[in-house]
Amino acid sequence: MSSRENYAPGAASGAEVRKDGDKWTLVLVRDLRHPPEKVWLALTDPVHLREWAPFDADRGLGNVGPVKLSTVGTPTPQVSETTVKRAEAPRLLEYSWGGGDLRWELEPLGGGTRLTLWHNINRGYIAWGAAGWHLCFDVLDRLLAGEPIGRIVGAEAMKFDGWQRLTAEYAKQFGVEAPGWKG
Repeated sequence: MSSRENYAPGAASGAEVRKDGDKWTLVLVRDLRHPPEKVWLALTDPVHLREWAPFDADRGLGNVGPVKLSTVGTPTPQVSETTVKRAEAPRLLEYSWGGGDLRWELEPLGGGTRLTLWHNINRGYIAWGAAGWHLCFDVLDRLLAGEPIGRIVGAEAMKFDGWQRLTAEYAKQFGVEAPGWKG
């Protein structure tokens, strides 16, 4: 049985930044040992999202159409009215959240899945975004393995051991300043 006390995030890895003028896109790749259908369910089902994602959804994300995403772990919940633009189970999911576009691609890889996320993030916060998604992906991997440790998002993530290290490592990899720290 896995527990949060035993969890420590690994080194910053599997991330890059694509720059197009002022528009920066964070690209994160994670190989998961679970089949695409299982990963797809975790990405689209509101019950699964509550276990690992930085937001709650008012409906499943597996179908195109309007959806409300509510941030978790922020002093005031931010509700984004958005639209799932593409949902091609179990390989492609696109929607917007918090002013940025998210594109999830799932590719079969052996018996598992290569999960790739493209997320437009303000350049000043791209290292935070990478660190945050890193924690979310770790929690997702454990959830899929049947060893849930509960989501680590928002202010809780920023207090989490390893957060500052991850943010600094990603900032260095991306060639940006780490965002100002208020701890």
